[in-house]
Amino acid sequence: MLKLNQLSPDRGARRKTKRLGRGHASGVGQQAGRGHKGQGSRAGGGVYTGHEGGQKPLYKRTPKLRGFRPHNKLAYGIVNVASLAFGEKDGVVNLAALIEAGVVKKNFTLLKVLGNGELKNALTVQAHAFSASAKEKILNAGGKAEVLAVAAK
Repeated sequence: MLKLNQLSPDRGARRKTKRLGRGHASGVGQQAGRGHKGQGSRAGGGVYTGHEGGQKPLYKRTPKLRGFRPHNKLAYGIVNVASLAFGEKDGVVNLAALIEAGVVKKNFTLLKVLGNGELKNALTVQAHAFSASAKEKILNAGGKAEVLAVAAK
C-alpha cells in the first residue's frame, strides 16, 4: 500500500533551483545575473511593478472618477415572465409577493417585468414598469398587467 512518506513528484516535474553567485565555473558567478552596478544589482533594490522608466505611468495617465453619477437614480428590481409562474392560478403577483418568494431582493422598491420565458396561468401582475413583450405574454395568458405609479425619490 502507498504511504504519504513514499510519494514523490514525477520525473522532470521539478527543476532544481539555479544557484547564483557560486563561482566562475557555475556560469552564474561574479555578478550572478544582475549586471554591473545600479539599482537592480543591489540587495533589496529594483523598481516597483508599474515603473515605466521616466515615462508617465499608465495608472497616472488614465482618467479618474470623472462624469456624473446620479444620486437619485431609480433602481428597479427586474424579474422575467418565467419567474412569475410560482403564483397560484388567478393570483395577484406584486413586489411584496416576489420578495417573500425570494425572486427579488429586499432592497428594491420598484419592480419591472421583462418578457423572457412563458406564462401559462392567468395572473394579475402589479409592477411599476413592463416591457412590451412581457405585457403581451401576460395578456395572452388571460391575466392583467397593472402599472403602479412611480414615486420620485
